[in-house]
Amino acid sequence: MIKPIRIIEGLQAGPQSRRFAVLHAIAGLGACGVPPTSAAAPTQLLVSGPSQRCLDISMGSQQPETAAIIFDCHGGINQKWEYTAAGELRTFDGARCLDVRAASTLPQAIVQSYPCHGRANQKWTIKPDNTIVSVHSGLCLTVMGGRTANLTGIDMWRCAGLAHQQWSFSAAPPSSNDTQAPTAPSGLAISALTCRSATLTWKASTDNVGVAYYDIYRDGQALGTVNASTLTAQLTLTPGASWGVYVNARDGAGNVSQASTSLQLKVPQCEADAQAPSVPTGLRGTVAGTTATLAWNASSDNVGVTGYDIYRNNMKIGGTSTLGYTDTGLAANTTYQYTVAARDAQGNVSPRGTTLSLTSGTSCTDVICSAAQVAVETDIPWGLAALPDGTVLYSRRDAHDIIRLDPTTGTKTSLGIIPNVQGTDGEGGLLGIAVPAGFPDQDPWLYVYHTSPTDNRIVRLRYVNGKLDIASLEVLLKGIGRNKFHNGGRLRFGPDGKLYATTGDGQNGPFAQDIKQLSGKVLRLNPNGTPPTDNPFGNYVWSYGHRNPQGLAFDASGRLWEQEFGDSLDETNLIVKGGNYGWPNCEGVISRAGTGCATAGYVAPKYTYRNTEASCSGIAIVGSSLYVGCLSGKRLYRSEISGTSLINVRQFFVGTYGRIRTVEPTIDGNLWLTTSDAAGDKDSVPNNTNTQILKIMLKP
Repeated sequence: MIKPIRIIEGLQAGPQSRRFAVLHAIAGLGACGVPPTSAAAPTQLLVSGPSQRCLDISMGSQQPETAAIIFDCHGGINQKWEYTAAGELRTFDGARCLDVRAASTLPQAIVQSYPCHGRANQKWTIKPDNTIVSVHSGLCLTVMGGRTANLTGIDMWRCAGLAHQQWSFSAAPPSSNDTQAPTAPSGLAISALTCRSATLTWKASTDNVGVAYYDIYRDGQALGTVNASTLTAQLTLTPGASWGVYVNARDGAGNVSQASTSLQLKVPQCEADAQAPSVPTGLRGTVAGTTATLAWNASSDNVGVTGYDIYRNNMKIGGTSTLGYTDTGLAANTTYQYTVAARDAQGNVSPRGTTLSLTSGTSCTDVICSAAQVAVETDIPWGLAALPDGTVLYSRRDAHDIIRLDPTTGTKTSLGIIPNVQGTDGEGGLLGIAVPAGFPDQDPWLYVYHTSPTDNRIVRLRYVNGKLDIASLEVLLKGIGRNKFHNGGRLRFGPDGKLYATTGDGQNGPFAQDIKQLSGKVLRLNPNGTPPTDNPFGNYVWSYGHRNPQGLAFDASGRLWEQEFGDSLDETNLIVKGGNYGWPNCEGVISRAGTGCATAGYVAPKYTYRNTEASCSGIAIVGSSLYVGCLSGKRLYRSEISGTSLINVRQFFVGTYGRIRTVEPTIDGNLWLTTSDAAGDKDSVPNNTNTQILKIMLKP
């Protein structure tokens, strides 16, 4: 576990900034650089005379009370100002106003951004001498101390016609039409590592116009943002954490670089702890059919118990932080021996407690009856398609080939390597696959989503006589943004015969809100790769505002459900044509920017999950039940679809099979399940994992 990053700044910083939308240059300025004072006034830059730097909201954050500063002019959304007829200076497309903190009338009062409320401390008068005067106090907008450096703050001071009190309006700089991303940062290094903190440094990226920001991530999760004038960040750590940190560069036009190489970081413990927890006591349990339910009393520890390991017949089958566990899918009429051990944060494990014997019933009485391993893998099985003859095809993410598996015999046959696939040392590679109705006899095309050296793309190739015809490969759609993480990748044919695809935002959040971009979307294609004429925006976009969706499934009513990774909350969504699901302004039920989840038109999720209990990838629907496979949560969720709601949400296989990547319906109405071993899940090295393909039998 980690705590939020603390950013090295001269001023207080808000949370991670949103990437900037590409803005057009504005013409038609008024005389002396002062804009007209109509409600339709254009958005322009405000440039400080001595430094020729722009009035900027620190790090592009829309968090209330984020400080105003001066910074190199880049034309980003946090440097564009509209002077309204009401005397406001609005930024972020009107979502925030320039505000005097605490409505102070004193010199040196801090200037910030804040939600617009129409009171006097957000009203300004632009004078002929290019000073900007607060209606509330009569003081002038001033660059602190007359300094000219990036990140210098803004405050209020007595009007004296000083150069650093003079501002000119300007059209957007050339960078607003910039489409070239910076180079990836390099040279990451950690210093001053302790159990609670560390200093991260890196070497500067380059850009055709100029780098504006660096975004810091941990295994796909945002940690924070710093301005380009600094190449360092102070990380706040939790003892014992183990993760990979990397940095992306971002320019003022919102173009995001590819990620740096990940720096693996193992955080030391603050003090040695060699004392194991006490032995769990009071193990008890009940059996209902082929499901056993266990409970026990809490252990104690000199520092703290963090979880319990559950053993069945002397083999570890799961783990939990609670005082109970449900073991599903047992064989009928079989006696099992259970024991439990406690563990602490430093890996000290108690002896196991007393043994409990439980005998299963004669038949399955729960929704899940059994689980059987069908095959093992040394790579990551990502996409899976069940064929009418009972065999399955699956993709190997890092090995880049397609495998045909005969579940009856366990025989695996490689059908060929997909050309032009490249990993990202994160989540990219050979991802989703899908087959159309009538495959393979009437329609022999296999559809594949993969990462290439330049983008993510959807291709198809023929499956003929049990083999892939590599020469037949057709690129149906390219130009989907790629990065180390957030590549999306699931494919699914709908009952309408169209192909649906999930795409990640490529770690460029505003792309998810831009319907002209392919990133952060659910896409809909004709099988030949053309956009259907009834798509809502005249292109491939079916829904938007998604972060990193990786699950798609249709229910019996033909409705599309989607599973999406969040930064702190995962989502299960019911997808509607043209729907906006809110990212990056809204995540689950958490507002992040602008008016957040209260924004009119945003579609709310049907269910949310904390990352630590979820990080879910694949979903499947069998009958009226929705199944969700989770990675960090190491569990399978099952819920019932009731109208447009998900009810009776339950958890299965908690820790039993580790990280669960994919769930798919079988031909006979059960489930396929694939795992994704943590050892090779965050790199692009082939055949360095230990994974499984299992068949889950459901109650008829």
